[in-house]
Amino acid sequence: MSRLHPFQTLQVQPHERAALSLGFAFHFCVLASYYLVRPLRDALGLEGGADKLQWLFTATFVVMLIAVPLYGAMVARLAAKRFVPLVYRLVALSMLIFGLLISRHEAPVLVGRVFFVWISVYNLFIVTVFWSVLVDRFSNEQGRRLFGFIAAGGTLGTFIGPLLAATMATHLGPLALTVAAAVLLEIAVRCYRALLLRTQPRSPDEGGGGGYQRLGEESRSMGGGVLADVTLILKSCYLLGLVLFMLLHTSAATLLYFEQGRIVADSYANVAARTQFFAYVDLTVSVLTLVFQLLLTAPLIRLVGIGGALAAMPIATLVAFAAMALAPVPASVALAQGLRRAVEFAIVRPAREVLWTVVSREEKYKAKNVIETLVYRGGDAASGWLSAGLSTLGAGFGLLALLIVPFAGLWSWLSAWLAERQEEKKRDAEHGRRP
Repeated sequence: MSRLHPFQTLQVQPHERAALSLGFAFHFCVLASYYLVRPLRDALGLEGGADKLQWLFTATFVVMLIAVPLYGAMVARLAAKRFVPLVYRLVALSMLIFGLLISRHEAPVLVGRVFFVWISVYNLFIVTVFWSVLVDRFSNEQGRRLFGFIAAGGTLGTFIGPLLAATMATHLGPLALTVAAAVLLEIAVRCYRALLLRTQPRSPDEGGGGGYQRLGEESRSMGGGVLADVTLILKSCYLLGLVLFMLLHTSAATLLYFEQGRIVADSYANVAARTQFFAYVDLTVSVLTLVFQLLLTAPLIRLVGIGGALAAMPIATLVAFAAMALAPVPASVALAQGLRRAVEFAIVRPAREVLWTVVSREEKYKAKNVIETLVYRGGDAASGWLSAGLSTLGAGFGLLALLIVPFAGLWSWLSAWLAERQEEKKRDAEHGRRP
């Protein structure tokens, strides 16, 4: 019996293969570049003491408040095929500058803190810009079939990046890490330009959901003011629903992250043991995620729909809270966080990106960026201080595990509502196409 080719499993059409491969490679380069420097970020972030991490989270949010309007101005004035390479190359340049400062041991505590904040900011920007490109170049129907496989490219990057970092850090030093990250971002730009040649921009407000835009549309700027992205969100119940989904997601993740830190700190006395534990968790997540993405994501979305795939996140979150509350030991942390993050990366993220295929091109590049950077980091900062405040008051994690139940119910309902509205937008666009 002949083996089934992965492209056949995904029902890939012959004309989609080149674009699918480029999307895979594009995502690989983006995440591999980040995972190359993430270990360096975490190490330098501790230079001033672990008790300062909450302030670094807050500083990251403040920098986001500055960066998002600047990005909005760039999107308003430049065509996508100009501002996408510009964003990646500016980040690559910053990597080289930081690499020189770190290698020369210039003000290590200050540079370490600035580097931590900048990496936390740029990571969200480069990933959000990547997915903005993808939902702009692939239709709603293509996203359901192909986004899981493209997401696997990023997961492969989460393997290769740390492996390279572990090898290069001791033999070549931090400058080599930042140079390699910059090179990967330049390759990502080349993948993006090749993808433009093999796809067309799609937008529901230009002839139907997934229909092509007018010739030359991609070469024009999108216009609008610096804060047009915020205005777009406030005018749309659909986008406000996505804001709430993101807040629920990042708040739950941050609360789990802080509890994970407490459990691991109490269980392992030295940095080396903690690092090894987190490495095992990350490796487990990457393996599960890659297997899910290649074999499970597309069939599961076809089976349970977008709403069912999105609802996997609150369910996995409830399991994680319950496991860590009932058994606050490293094994439960590894199991709970490993499963939750694998579900997030392999199932929920591709489904969430499908939600963006039915909005206008301006919303894909502007509103999406605000929600996935500013809202994300705002939820991080608020949840970090909430966790610290509850700990000061003596509230245990068990109380949080109980409080998360009604929020998980709201989250599940929101998942179904967003999926339903996405289908309505898709149908309205299809009807608008017909004579």
